[in-house]
Amino acid sequence: VLHPKNPFAPTLHFNYRYFETDAPKDTPGAPRQWWFGGGTDLTPAYIFEEDIKHFHSHRSERRGLGGIFFDDLNDYDQEMLLSFATECADSVVPAYIPILEKRKDTPFNESHKAWQQLRRGRYVEFNLVYDRGTTFGLKTGGRIESILMSLPLTARWEYDHKPEEGSEEWKLLDACMNPKEWV
Repeated sequence: VLHPKNPFAPTLHFNYRYFETDAPKDTPGAPRQWWFGGGTDLTPAYIFEEDIKHFHSHRSERRGLGGIFFDDLNDYDQEMLLSFATECADSVVPAYIPILEKRKDTPFNESHKAWQQLRRGRYVEFNLVYDRGTTFGLKTGGRIESILMSLPLTARWEYDHKPEEGSEEWKLLDACMNPKEWV
């Protein structure tokens, strides 16, 4: 997970994984279970349509602001799925670095930073409430530091915060609530 300092550079989260379990000991002859999972998501605080198009252009799929996510993927040949997951993982850095290079030095003010912190608060909420990996780790006694490492160092919450209609901040919320075809 990358949480850039500049509010105009989007947060990037990605991980791709393969799981394989031994056959259950109480079921002789049962097959091993295996599956692939993974995803990449771009979480901007401000919308730059060309960044979103660039980030998604290699997929030709509707992904809104989010990205791609899959789990429990085991219904095709294992080698084909490995190739798919590898191709997804290999595309992340070449897609993200040009965006980061373009946005990292964009001037920003305290208002932009405050908005970024509010959006990071939403990111934290999602991870702690809905993210399967995070909630699984917390419920099963995993190492807290490892589980929470994907969270931003700082975040902010304000009660019932609503950006001014038509503002750049409002445009992001509108896009989050009303997905569109970016590509």
